[in-house]
Amino acid sequence: MGTPLGFAVPETDSQAVATLDELGIPHRTLAKTGVVAELGRGEPVVALRADMDALPIQEESGLAFASEQPGVMHACGHDGHTSMLLAAAKALKGMESRLQGTVRLLFQPAEEGQGGAAVMITEGALDGVAAVFGMHVDPSAPTGVVGARAGPTFAASDRFQVTITGQGGHAGMPHKTRDPVVSASMAVVALQPLLSRETDPTEGGVVTVSRFNTGPGASNILPDSVEISGTIRGFSRPAFAQLRQRVTDVFTSTAAMYRCNATVQWSRVAYPPLITDPGTTRLALASAAKVLGEAGAQELERPFMYAEDFAFMAERVPAAFAMLGIRNETAGSVHGLHTSRFRLDEAALPLGAALHVQFARDFLAGAARGQHQRGDEL
Repeated sequence: MGTPLGFAVPETDSQAVATLDELGIPHRTLAKTGVVAELGRGEPVVALRADMDALPIQEESGLAFASEQPGVMHACGHDGHTSMLLAAAKALKGMESRLQGTVRLLFQPAEEGQGGAAVMITEGALDGVAAVFGMHVDPSAPTGVVGARAGPTFAASDRFQVTITGQGGHAGMPHKTRDPVVSASMAVVALQPLLSRETDPTEGGVVTVSRFNTGPGASNILPDSVEISGTIRGFSRPAFAQLRQRVTDVFTSTAAMYRCNATVQWSRVAYPPLITDPGTTRLALASAAKVLGEAGAQELERPFMYAEDFAFMAERVPAAFAMLGIRNETAGSVHGLHTSRFRLDEAALPLGAALHVQFARDFLAGAARGQHQRGDEL
């Protein structure tokens, strides 16, 4: 079976649709291959979201059911997210007549860098929604533990690709070149003060150059150009926008200082910071305690520097985002997200499904009692 990338998730989409059809749950298509389904009736409407796409990584998990598509694997657990929401759909269908409102299920493509959530929103996925709950597996926390926090939870993120062009030549006669290697190297060094001297230390941020490519060639030949790529992260929208502009400034001005030219390209879709709602997050942790026990529901002490396009949804409606532990050495679930040896402890799947169900039931029940107000008004 193929493993999905971006919006190209037809097989995952088809499996979700087939399961929903079997359960008798009406659904529609959004964002090319996304699926929106609903159970119950009337207001309020609470949404549960799962992403579906994979990553361009060659799988080395050793699992019997590893990806059959070369260079593509589910290294971030999105297949597990989809499975958990489908299992929750089955449970919710069994109690549909007792739901005190509507539960909307969002199966989203293209979380990994293409902003599928934003497309889903544009096409109406959150219309009429009072709150939305998201979840992600976390190999740093043990299976049976879930964490969440109010406020900044994941960072804003953008990616840059830079080409610095000069004039190559013989390494023994560098004075006859316009050396893009020196220019690029100095630019990388010049990026560092953007955080230490231009960013409020209480807000923090990241500028990382992850690739520096001079291309093929002999060791005594300077290239005509150098390609650099990397990412920036931050939790404040204004500081993030300033950091993005200053990264561009550093590359272009440093290149010019060394008689080179720089072109800077940014992501088609930059992700905003994921800022969760305090009241909705408190509800999520209370629901998690019902499923996992008090010790299993933990408030996260600090945010993650990951990026997550659920942030677009959290900008539109009150939102909570839960990190579901999957670390289990016996199951081999010890490797990090976005790594070739990533494994998901399958014992976490029913827990995730139960959490989805509890989130929805508790939100609707609270709304029926008139308990929900946004943020700190609770």
